Amino acid sequence: MDPTITAFQHSPDRGRGLARDMRVRWALEETGQAYDVRLLSFAEMKQPAHLALNPFGQIPTYEEGDLTLFESGAIILHLAQRHPGLLPAQADARARAISWMFAALNTMEPPIVEFGMAKLFERDKPWFEQRQPMLEDRVRTRLGQLSARLGDADWLDGAFSAGDLLMVTVLRRLDGHGMLEEHPNLVAYVARGEGRPAYQRAFAAQLAVFAAGAT
Repeated sequence: MDPTITAFQHSPDRGRGLARDMRVRWALEETGQAYDVRLLSFAEMKQPAHLALNPFGQIPTYEEGDLTLFESGAIILHLAQRHPGLLPAQADARARAISWMFAALNTMEPPIVEFGMAKLFERDKPWFEQRQPMLEDRVRTRLGQLSARLGDADWLDGAFSAGDLLMVTVLRRLDGHGMLEEHPNLVAYVARGEGRPAYQRAFAAQLAVFAAGAT
């Protein structure tokens, strides 16, 4: 039986591929694994049936036989450890790739998400204009550090890995804000990720959900 992941029935990103099920779809495509998708409304995500899978009422979740996982990073690590294609075979290189997975989710994503959420939900607050430069500075600092480390390499540490998969999905959240464009090597890095056939298949699958919901 193929594993099942959950995804938004009506994604708030309007088909841009920013919802976190996109990461899991991409990982499944990179590893050549077939999968099913169960679409959920926002109301269904807060019901007991889904809370039994994810206690925080979020997506994605991953079900395979008796195994249920939540958190996109944990799901991708599980897939990468079980199937070839996302982690190097050599032990030290494998450990470094896993470090980049954590860096994407714990170091890069929090300031980027905080910046984006402020843009969406705090524009009418009296502190917005004063707070925004601080949030931008935090993102710019991380982008500068990442750009310096990447240099002119194609990927973060040798061949493409789950670390790159997660980092690309995190950086895509800055689309349209202008900060990523200050680092041409990061723009090219994201473009390389988006150009991978597995990414294209995953993006098309998520976009089809939005298209179906918009009709």
